[in-house]
Amino acid sequence: MVVFSVKPLFTIFVVSLTLLVVFTLLSPRYPFSQYPISREPSLGEVDIWSVRRLVEWRPCKWWLQGHQTALPLETNGYIRVDCYGGLNQMRRDFCDGVGIARLLNATLVLPKFEVASYWNETSGFADVYDLDYFIQQMDGFVKVVKTLPPEIATKEPVQVDCSKRKGQFDYVESVLPSLLKHKYISITPAMSQRRDRYPLYAKAALCQACYKALHLAKPLEMKASKLLDAIPKPFLSLHLRFEPDMVAYSQCQYPGLSPSSIKAVEAAVALVERKPWTGEVARVWRQRGKCPLTPNETALILQSLSIPSTTNIYLAAGDGLMEIEGLTNIYTNTFTKSSLLNEEDFTNMHGNTKAALDYHISINSDSYIATYFGNMDKMVAAMRAFKGLYKTLFLSRRGFAELTSQGLREKELMQALWKVHRDEFVAGRGSALPECFCEFKL
Repeated sequence: MVVFSVKPLFTIFVVSLTLLVVFTLLSPRYPFSQYPISREPSLGEVDIWSVRRLVEWRPCKWWLQGHQTALPLETNGYIRVDCYGGLNQMRRDFCDGVGIARLLNATLVLPKFEVASYWNETSGFADVYDLDYFIQQMDGFVKVVKTLPPEIATKEPVQVDCSKRKGQFDYVESVLPSLLKHKYISITPAMSQRRDRYPLYAKAALCQACYKALHLAKPLEMKASKLLDAIPKPFLSLHLRFEPDMVAYSQCQYPGLSPSSIKAVEAAVALVERKPWTGEVARVWRQRGKCPLTPNETALILQSLSIPSTTNIYLAAGDGLMEIEGLTNIYTNTFTKSSLLNEEDFTNMHGNTKAALDYHISINSDSYIATYFGNMDKMVAAMRAFKGLYKTLFLSRRGFAELTSQGLREKELMQALWKVHRDEFVAGRGSALPECFCEFKL
């Protein structure tokens, strides 16, 4: 006869059950664990787009559903928005101008594109955007006309300085009297608008204009669609900024550039009249993230994000990119406008129309990465969010400068770059007009 001792067996059972409960509570899959344990992925194990985001920016319902205040029957006058710079800067200014026109109960006329000679540009608003579509989409938001009444058409608008105007009452107190007096004024909106101070009906007009009403003119849209079809799919659109004028304007130094690049930068420095920083100032400037990433640095960061070297990449960039071999030697499937369009199509295009193509391709790409955070990048990121496309990332110039200054190299550097960009992607950084978008926790 065999005799079993119950007490030792019960003790073993209790200890085993306790260990099982503790292990379950600490497991990252346990839904009630307050601090889930997650293993840091090894470099190359998962690309940046596979990381789960915590935040998304989506267009706010208050303007998207069109519940705006009815337009007054009588207008206070006519406003022309004068826009300067590159296409996306002019787009931003025009969107601001639409909001101001609605704020002042003014009728909007065709904007004037003022482009400096170095942009090699002659096109106007209607050459880039579909004017009839814009007027149709803005119905009920703001009055828009193609032509002025005869009694005003022969006059030049009275220019009103808006450089110090920021919010609603600045415009009502300082600009509205001129509009009422002259009936036809021109404005250039200040760069740092306080749109959050506008009433909802003015913000709704601005948002509607920027994200729903501005479509490419039909001939340009056909060319953009042709270019989009020519790019192998899936593809990443990369906005790379390493042209001579950008480097000169940044006042950064880049040892080791090729002789041709050095010559191009020196010529650009003479034009912009901004000498490069030296010594301690140059070091601090770089660590503040003020220096554009080189193509070689860009390729390194893409590798750290586990973007495969076989990825199809469309270069959304201006003419004259320097040191491009630093990228294309690693990412060999790289395409440009000049390589995909026929020579006649490409040579007949100017700055605005080329920028419009890059914008169209970028908002329709499978993923978008920018090495800068300029006007185009802000507009593209916001429009991609509007379309529900969230594979969008801005490479951190500051993060790269800080990590390399700490002496990090090779795998250690790439792992650190992964963490910096993972955190920014998770947080959903980037929106051009945050007044039009609301934050959604995922």
